[in-house]
Amino acid sequence: MAKKVKKPFDFDEAESQIKVLQIPYEYDTKEYPIEVLLFKFQPNDPENSNIIIPGYQRAFIWPDKMKARFIESLLLGVPIQPLFAAILDEDGRLEIIDGSQRLRTIDAFMNDDFKLTGLKKLTALNNVKFSDFSIARKNKFNLINVRVNVITDKADIAIKQDIFDRINTSGVQANKSEVRKGAFGGFYEFITECSKNEKFVQLCPITDDAKKRGEAEELILRFFTYSEYGVDRKDRGSKLLDLYLIEKNKKSRTAEDNEILTDRFNIMLNFVEKNFPSGFRKTPNAKSTPRVRFEAISVGSHFALTQKPDLVPIYMDWLDSKEFEVVTTSDSAGNPGKLKARVNFVMNCLLNHTKHDDLTYAES
Repeated sequence: MAKKVKKPFDFDEAESQIKVLQIPYEYDTKEYPIEVLLFKFQPNDPENSNIIIPGYQRAFIWPDKMKARFIESLLLGVPIQPLFAAILDEDGRLEIIDGSQRLRTIDAFMNDDFKLTGLKKLTALNNVKFSDFSIARKNKFNLINVRVNVITDKADIAIKQDIFDRINTSGVQANKSEVRKGAFGGFYEFITECSKNEKFVQLCPITDDAKKRGEAEELILRFFTYSEYGVDRKDRGSKLLDLYLIEKNKKSRTAEDNEILTDRFNIMLNFVEKNFPSGFRKTPNAKSTPRVRFEAISVGSHFALTQKPDLVPIYMDWLDSKEFEVVTTSDSAGNPGKLKARVNFVMNCLLNHTKHDDLTYAES
């Protein structure tokens, strides 16, 4: 078969396509005080509203906690992403292309449709509605400016929908670990340093993509959180990890504090290196580490060593047992009951509280 010849790059053709298909993103940036924005936006009277929400927009789906967080951002003066709107050629009204959730949240809050809940900064405002504000605070809220990028009336429906699609699908949403890195600093910097530990890197393989998105830091944060808080807390998952970071950042940390945690981490890693042939891997050649497996082995080993610092396991066959496979299935990652089960399973096997013959093994 003849080798396919790669077509040479035609820069002139590319330039021609850009010029023909380039969308007229001509727009003005306007800033409206909230009271003016809502005067123009009348969702209960769409016929007379100067700002409309087209049919291709999502329904108003933000949960109350997300709405409250957005209102908190406005009150704190946090810069928010501008709304995108287009001028309708037929009547000059503004059609929202992006930002309908934010606009409807402001409208709903000022109509007392929800209370502020779950606020982490303005905690004094939890369970408060707009009508509870003082006259002064209401007036100040009304004067908050919201930026709107207004596209000219040259944009047809296809262009507007294309803009909506690109705004809402471009990029990858930050995961919890990436958010923590930006939001928490302080103690998280110590977590980041731990992720560079050579023994951890060797025992706990993580794909390059997962590394870029903070998976190493996520695993280490889980180890420190559960090893210190235990596995009986009512708070769960991301909420518990955030609480742990907040608590650590509130306290004045010393080099000695970090040394204590570093020793805890290293003792656990040394034990895993000595007794677990594949480290935290599921198989010797695995290139990634399941979170549930890392949690089970790291935290379970730590608790076992807490009870018996000179621990030498009597048997390690439990790694191949059906029971261990069950407690480390991926669908149990966010379940606090299963977290406790897998951590205790490892601890009890290492301490020989669970005997070899108590477990079930696959037939050879």
